[in-house]
Amino acid sequence: MALAQPASDGLPPQRAAPLRGSLATTACMETLQVGYLHAVAAAAGCSLSQPFPDNGIDWHVSHSAPGHTVDDEVTIKVQLKCTYQLPPRTGRDADGSFPFTLDNEHLVKLARTPVAVHKILVVMLVPRDREDWLRAGHDRLDLRHCCYWINLAGHPVTGRRRTTVRIPTARIFDDRALCEIMARVGVGGRP
Repeated sequence: MALAQPASDGLPPQRAAPLRGSLATTACMETLQVGYLHAVAAAAGCSLSQPFPDNGIDWHVSHSAPGHTVDDEVTIKVQLKCTYQLPPRTGRDADGSFPFTLDNEHLVKLARTPVAVHKILVVMLVPRDREDWLRAGHDRLDLRHCCYWINLAGHPVTGRRRTTVRIPTARIFDDRALCEIMARVGVGGRP
């Protein structure tokens, strides 16, 4: 019996496509982005809570650190979105951002200012084919592609029912970015 050898990237070779469940792709995308958020929060040392009902905000992320001056624990609100409409590294404009369209009702909630608790939008780009979403190896789990974040406070509504916002690709949402966001909020700043 021959054993599959790891590829040069350390991951096992691709296997035949498994029989996946019939859950709608959009529901799977929501689950994937929640898993991404959980992983980032865990690595950043943050706690998560989910408001019920969510009323347009998916998660509250809290962070305790001795450097916070406004309180011993600070919280931000996170709205998650996921799309396969934009592939990574393509479709971006020269300014290093990509367009993402929001319903005006959601944008108004995210753009409100001033606020007691800051809000950010986190947009995940995933491959169109679920087969390409993740690969596991003995030393890592590769989750594709990436989440990006933006603070939309003060952003104007420009469309009749929907408004396109620009998501900067320099703002990758990972544990370091979340810690930096919380550090700024912890001293009274914006995300």
